[in-house]
Amino acid sequence: MCECRVPGMRMAAALLACAALAGPVRAQDELPDLQTSGHFKSLLMRSQTFAGERITLDLNRARIEVKGALAPALRLDLQVDNEVLLGSYLHTAQFRQTKDAPAPQYWSAEANSVERRDLYAVHRLYRGTLQFTAGNTDVRIGRQRIAWGTGRFWSPLDLLNRFSPVTLEREQRIGVDAVLVEHKVDALSRASAVYAPSRLPGGSSRALQWHGNLRAIDHSLTVGRFGGADVLGLDLAGQLDAAGVRAELTRTRPPAGAAFWQALLGVDYAFANTLTLSAEAYHDGSGEREPARYDFAALLSGQRRTLARHYAGLRTSYEITPLLKLIGEFVANLDDSSRYIGPRLAWSWRPNVELSVGLQRFGGRAGSELARFPDVTYAQLQWYF
Repeated sequence: MCECRVPGMRMAAALLACAALAGPVRAQDELPDLQTSGHFKSLLMRSQTFAGERITLDLNRARIEVKGALAPALRLDLQVDNEVLLGSYLHTAQFRQTKDAPAPQYWSAEANSVERRDLYAVHRLYRGTLQFTAGNTDVRIGRQRIAWGTGRFWSPLDLLNRFSPVTLEREQRIGVDAVLVEHKVDALSRASAVYAPSRLPGGSSRALQWHGNLRAIDHSLTVGRFGGADVLGLDLAGQLDAAGVRAELTRTRPPAGAAFWQALLGVDYAFANTLTLSAEAYHDGSGEREPARYDFAALLSGQRRTLARHYAGLRTSYEITPLLKLIGEFVANLDDSSRYIGPRLAWSWRPNVELSVGLQRFGGRAGSELARFPDVTYAQLQWYF
């Protein structure tokens, strides 16, 4: 069985066509300055579904990246994933619901090539953009990561690529299909405008952002409509002695219901002995005070990233040796006292190969937010080429 979402692949094909057409423009001078790289990841995990079924999942992903200049004012960034899933997770209802869920982006840009009882293979576009430059203005079109905000666990301003603080692969950020225009005013200031279409009625996003620096403090002011909600936001980042300090504040007026505030305060500190700490406190005015009112369906579907109002997070990293690093994460829901802890040991086995093993442990009272997540034990190999 093969279920191909063909229309979405047209974006990748269009980018490749532009790359091919751009070559002759420069043929008289030089070939396009493209570089190819990528990585392979194998992630083996033991866990259980939200229904309590014990599962094993072996995820294998090869990412090929092609980046560089097609012409003096035209750059390409193309990243394609080929992913193979193995294990008992493929036999569960949770997997069937996940694989058949509609793509969150405007273009699906993926197709499964093999679907069997014990093997599922899919290829997808992870990133795919063309960037045009005219003077101090850049126009980037396609699937991209638009990183607004400074949060590590939470970010009120990172509304185009929202993420969960307890996701195992948090660095695997889903891109957004958008047009981004950035004009550099000077070395530290820029004005940005973004438009991200959506197939959902009223789900498109459009926003403006000003980013600058005043007295060694980076600041951004954002105003826009994200998925039907009107948002006004501010973020700040600077130094307080040897510590980095970050803050975000947003005022959101949703299509229905009362307006609410979201706020983040973060502190980062690096000790001389290689120990680094990042701590965050987060307030979400749209969250619930009582666990009995939690909307777990919205959390599991990705419509929400958190359910309560007050959270705290801590990330630590320490180099035991230059090749061996211990990393730990802790997240707490301060309203219902549920918690998450995630230790990980990473070993640089070769200059371009990293091995790691880790745990994800969740706890709390019955009905609390983080207690609903299943524990995970995992081992990972990542090879860069």
